[in-house]
Amino acid sequence: MWAETVTSSFASFIHGVRPEHLSTVVRHRSKRMILDSIGVGLVGSTTRVFNIALQYCQVNTVLYKYGIHCVAICAVLPALLSASQMLPAGSKPSGADFLVAFNVGIEVQGRLMHFSNEAHNIPKRFHPPSVVGTMGSAAATAKLLSLNESQCAHALAIAASLAGAPMANAATQVKPLHIGNAACLGFQAALLAARGMEASPFILDDIPGCAGFNVFYGDYQPKPLALPANNHKFLLEKQDIAFKRFPAHLGMHWVVDAALSVRNMFVNYYHSFSPSLIRAIVLRIPVSKYINRPFPESEHEARHSFQFNACTALLDGEVGISSYTDSSIHRHELMELLAKVVVEHPEDNVANFDKMYGEVALILENGDVLTGRCDTFYGHWRKPLSRESLLKKFRSNASYVFPENQVNTIITTVENMEDLPDSSQLASSLTRTPFLARHYHSNLGP
Repeated sequence: MWAETVTSSFASFIHGVRPEHLSTVVRHRSKRMILDSIGVGLVGSTTRVFNIALQYCQVNTVLYKYGIHCVAICAVLPALLSASQMLPAGSKPSGADFLVAFNVGIEVQGRLMHFSNEAHNIPKRFHPPSVVGTMGSAAATAKLLSLNESQCAHALAIAASLAGAPMANAATQVKPLHIGNAACLGFQAALLAARGMEASPFILDDIPGCAGFNVFYGDYQPKPLALPANNHKFLLEKQDIAFKRFPAHLGMHWVVDAALSVRNMFVNYYHSFSPSLIRAIVLRIPVSKYINRPFPESEHEARHSFQFNACTALLDGEVGISSYTDSSIHRHELMELLAKVVVEHPEDNVANFDKMYGEVALILENGDVLTGRCDTFYGHWRKPLSRESLLKKFRSNASYVFPENQVNTIITTVENMEDLPDSSQLASSLTRTPFLARHYHSNLGP
């Protein structure tokens, strides 16, 4: 098994990473990711989707509370929160160990996505968090549990058998469950490997005639992963991640910023925004069927609609959590704007988060044309959120669940993660409140 294969190289990497291998940049960026993910998970825990899942799953509260409604990278975080609580007193991993395991999970996810153009473009078949998220969760949990190289390889292989969800469910209530399942199933894969379960030693290798991880992506071309000691540079060192400013598909952030830009032009010229002066709204966007939704009917469809998010930004001058309520979605004035939308797909606007752009043109009744364009939205890895913006977003999200003093405690805990002697303190800071106990039990029912 330990002849050099892609799978064995990943297992060696997972087992071999140490705290000293994380640069200052990697630690800083990963702590920002952790804080943002917690905030998204907290506000997600107030939704109907979460309550449905909670009634069904009388399992580890932390695992599902922070897995069900997070962004893609969060499949790693809830698994680690759960693992840190599960380990007995006296053998708890430190905060530095937690950061290492988190970065192992993120690195495994990122490398697997880089092995396929299909994987890191706007997807068509599988929802990426359900695929690479499950693998990242397994890798991170295996690291935090200190599994040996063979067990790490088996954890990945077991996770591959539990991964995958179709894109058709992307704009439905089940989409958040993809991330919750990825966290839970990856966690389970590591536990099964720790107890001796074995699986294919070549799961990540591209072997002709034998479907392994390549079953998810037709253009999968894997490469071995270098050991940290051999000048390995983490992906997070090379590139930051994108932070969403509002709870919608990432692609929406381009059209929203473009719409806000052209709205400002309109207001500067006419002193107020008047939809009656607009004859047509032209959206120039990439081809992507599941986020091209002219008249969304539900909250989840609205989160995946170029048209809805552009028109909401035009009408309100902002997009936020309240934009996706039923009353906001079905407003008469919004319906009138949606009816004026025309979609164009320029050949140079590809469905790729690194290369795409959003353009919104207003054709006015007097013949004038105003155009706003966004090549890089605020929050993209090329234009990362400032610390002030990130904390503002976190405080807003976390305040749906926690009082201010507890919100501040979470911020301090995450920002000083390396100094924690016991990483389970982070999970404790997320559950040490009477509200959560009441919320959990009241939604389980008899």
